[in-house]
Amino acid sequence: MEKKRTEARSAPSRSRDRGRATRRRLIEATARLCEERPGAEVSVAEIANAAGVFPNQVTYHFGSKDSLLLHAAFLGLLHDARRIERIGRQAPDAAAFRRNIARAVLAMPSLPSVARALAAGISRPELAPVVDQHLQLLFRQSERFVSRLIDSRGWGTRRPLNVEARTFWSTALGAVLLVRAGAHGTAADLDLAGSLTIHDEPGGQARSDCRDDGQSADQRPARSADRDTR
Repeated sequence: MEKKRTEARSAPSRSRDRGRATRRRLIEATARLCEERPGAEVSVAEIANAAGVFPNQVTYHFGSKDSLLLHAAFLGLLHDARRIERIGRQAPDAAAFRRNIARAVLAMPSLPSVARALAAGISRPELAPVVDQHLQLLFRQSERFVSRLIDSRGWGTRRPLNVEARTFWSTALGAVLLVRAGAHGTAADLDLAGSLTIHDEPGGQARSDCRDDGQSADQRPARSADRDTR
């Protein structure tokens, strides 16, 4: 009797494990197909075949192909972001870091897939929570990376790290969406490096360009040379 109860309790656990494994295979297979065929349409049948599952497993586990494509696109983006972190760690100074990171991000193979997934999220409001979940993960991963890097290098930023990460990725993803929407131009027209405020300034967050009274550096009264030399 005890053995039957134990088996009954373990059955749902095994089912959940199988379900998670199937979801993972579907996401990884979709990400792989999207990377191999950037810009091409991938069918449910192709995804299922690559993952070794039945086509109806796509809708069972994700609700729709768009939802699966969104998960897969962000999986590819997170993997690309981790690879780009290695490029960032090799930069000799903050200026090289900004320049190298911007160039590498704009060349990421996952960006077109993410742009398509975000476009689908705009047209499908039910996918908004999935988009938000993955974006928050991307922002946190980038924030942790930059935090460790500037601490080890003694660099600083002109704004909080969470704002730094959001601003950078919003600029990069926005640029890709504009191109996808038909805007003319190339990566050379975008100053993505300029969206980063990381500088070779020792000790934590750099001085802001604005004081508490809201005046910018250009608006502050100039001090006389006499007072500066006192």
